[in-house]
Amino acid sequence: MKRIEIEVLKPSEALNAFKNTWNAAKGKKKVVPRIVFGSLRELFSSITEKRMEVIRFIAAHEGLNTRQVSQELARDYKNIHTDVSQLIEIGLLEKDDDGCLFSPYDEIVIHTNIRDVA
Repeated sequence: MKRIEIEVLKPSEALNAFKNTWNAAKGKKKVVPRIVFGSLRELFSSITEKRMEVIRFIAAHEGLNTRQVSQELARDYKNIHTDVSQLIEIGLLEKDDDGCLFSPYDEIVIHTNIRDVA
């Protein structure tokens, strides 16, 4: 199962996480793909409930283009296009050479601290 982890981290924590990931990859260790946001607001503006619906639909129905997804979900094409473009930009969706959409991951795990760690 291919998974990606999404985290909300302060800038200094994100820098440390990047350094650790870089060193692990340089050392040929397995690295779980990761997306980091600086705040919950950034996370929730990038990955909305509607966008999660799009991700789930595409994961279950790979091989469709944006227009087909729009039709199947009965949503406005422009809104689906915007959502798909954003999800491609952050790496949660991809397009093949024919322009068909697919999800490169089977699982998305979201982490956020509820307390500051000293």
